[in-house]
Amino acid sequence: MPQQITSAFGRLMAAVRSFSLAQRTIAILGVAVLALGIFALSAWLMKPAYTPLFSGLSASDASTIVEQLQTNGVDYELANGGATILVPEQNVYAERLTAAAAGLPSSSTGGYSLLDEMGVTSSEFQQSVTYKRALEGELASTISALEGVTTASVRLAIPEETVFVSEKSNPTASVFVETKNGVTLSAEQVQAITHLTSASVDGMNAVDVAVIDAKGTVLSAVGVGATGTAAQQTTDYEQRVRSSVQAMLDRIVGPGNSTVIVAAGVNLESAERVEESFTTPENAPILTESSSTENYTGGAGGAAGVLGPDNIAVPGGATGNGNYTSESATKNHAIDKVTESRVIPAGSIERQTVSVALSADVAKGINVNDISALVSSAAGIDTVRGDEVTVEVVNFTTSAADEAAAAIAATEKAAADERTNELIRTGIIAAALLIATAIVLLIIRARRIREEAESALSSLEAGEFRDLVMTDATEVLTPLPDSLSVSAGPTPIDRTRAEIGSLAERNPEKTAAFLRGLMDEKQPV
Repeated sequence: MPQQITSAFGRLMAAVRSFSLAQRTIAILGVAVLALGIFALSAWLMKPAYTPLFSGLSASDASTIVEQLQTNGVDYELANGGATILVPEQNVYAERLTAAAAGLPSSSTGGYSLLDEMGVTSSEFQQSVTYKRALEGELASTISALEGVTTASVRLAIPEETVFVSEKSNPTASVFVETKNGVTLSAEQVQAITHLTSASVDGMNAVDVAVIDAKGTVLSAVGVGATGTAAQQTTDYEQRVRSSVQAMLDRIVGPGNSTVIVAAGVNLESAERVEESFTTPENAPILTESSSTENYTGGAGGAAGVLGPDNIAVPGGATGNGNYTSESATKNHAIDKVTESRVIPAGSIERQTVSVALSADVAKGINVNDISALVSSAAGIDTVRGDEVTVEVVNFTTSAADEAAAAIAATEKAAADERTNELIRTGIIAAALLIATAIVLLIIRARRIREEAESALSSLEAGEFRDLVMTDATEVLTPLPDSLSVSAGPTPIDRTRAEIGSLAERNPEKTAAFLRGLMDEKQPV
């Protein structure tokens, strides 16, 4: 081993041996926390990336696939209540091929693959039902691919073809969707589902598709469309008109000084109307033309009579010659033909009323007629239809506003108190931690000083410091007269001082450490 590494290791071991018990405990805890952190980070970095193998599985299919993964020794995770199976990314394609070879998942709707299983002896009814099931499966798979949708089910109602054109009806569809927790389909997604479904079936319109979610909410109704039921359309219309009028009044009289209520009458009936109109344009060309002439010449000029009894001609006095001439002409001109077919959905507005209340405190200098005209324009009032606008100036009560303001103030005060208490608790905890840290540091320092003093004392000669202290105390308590110090020779005090100086010269660091230990610990000498 190189000398540098050996010396560094020796210094490290010497430093560790010089630690006190508290320092060793803290060092061991720090090393343990560091080791656990490195282990957790390594485990997280070494964990493989999981990706979905199958989603939307039934309980039986999920159980079979899990058994297959356990047999193959492949790690897996379950999500979405067991309906989704996750496996390491490198094993996805191999496990999908293995599951497909085993016919899994077996509860799949199949789609157009159902047509591959039909035999040559299938009846027309079986072919029709199988085709409809295949189309339903394909639509369900496509809708399930939408963001936020976990499961989708489609049911088609396709009427049988008939030779009676007047009795023909359009096909309809119902779509059930289940979304992820906390996810709600937007209006654009619902319209996408209705248009996708209607475009897949010949003769189906977007308004003929009903969409229902797992909560039982009707997202699109047959005959109405993706906007929902007639009641929902009414609510949306009233809210839209109210928001427009309220926004205008807030700019005029200020927020909180007006209120708007909109009531709309909605026609809940839906109908389909077909009209044909014919017009003759000017200078219309002749498409077909025909004429006929008929001439008849009578007998030998005899008088014609009338039949009498027993069919015997009775001569009369007529002298006509019996000739007959007839002419007729027929002309067919080109005409304009217009056929108009309209579907009238439910939800058309029959009548609406708008009621506006203004606060008397701010409406003193405002013309009510001007406000009424502005509201009529903003709400699209149609007087021919019977719409009405009512604007009144009334006294607004402020009790609810005062209570709301008091509640808001109380809530803010409670939140402020909670924040203050949280800061106090945090400060107390921080102070306690600082105090505890300071105490630990002081204890460590005191132990270190004591250890240094003990080490210094063990290396000194016996009786040196005790004689030093006792001699120094004797010098302080009974100082020697100047006459004795001059006439006498070397006294014990002089010898002690000489020993102190010699000791300080030999080991000044241990001398100072021992003196500090005596002063800090106040040990008796």
